[in-house]
Amino acid sequence: MASPSAVPPAFARAVDALRAPAPRPEILLEEIAAPQRLAPFAFAISATVLRSGDEVAGGRLILLHDPAGHEAWHGDIRLVTLVTAELEDDLAGDPMLSAVAWTWLTDALDQHGAAYTAIGGTITQTTSTRFGELAGPAPTADLEVRASWTPTGTDFGAHLQGWCAMLSSTAGLPPPGVTTLGDRAQRVG
Repeated sequence: MASPSAVPPAFARAVDALRAPAPRPEILLEEIAAPQRLAPFAFAISATVLRSGDEVAGGRLILLHDPAGHEAWHGDIRLVTLVTAELEDDLAGDPMLSAVAWTWLTDALDQHGAAYTAIGGTITQTTSTRFGELAGPAPTADLEVRASWTPTGTDFGAHLQGWCAMLSSTAGLPPPGVTTLGDRAQRVG
């Protein structure tokens, strides 16, 4: 990465916006080392999503900036994400899950006013069954979202909010302010 005095103002403003606190207490954000070979300027955060105290999802959001622009990005700033989450058994085999998971990202960005272009990505569902020396736990299922998009505005806080909303959906958290019956029963009992 270039020296701090050479950091472009647009990149510095985007980094400041991405350093905002998470919108929900179940999402823990922290700065991590950004990949250095993808663009002249990079910044990254990671997220851990907790449900009832257990980690159920995690992810990274990487901000890339190339002042010269990048043809495939349709701009000079790109956001890249990787999100992984454990799946509930009843969702693991749902043939519509990939399409629904993609809308968790696009709807979240749209609902938070995070303007973008050139969005693309993949959704991967996996199931794992352990055998032999690793046998024991029941089969598990996971979801992985890999995506990138080019912000078309300057409100990077909206992109952070949208990304956190997508993390919440991926982790199966209820909307803010909504308590599930299971959560309420735990507090009452």
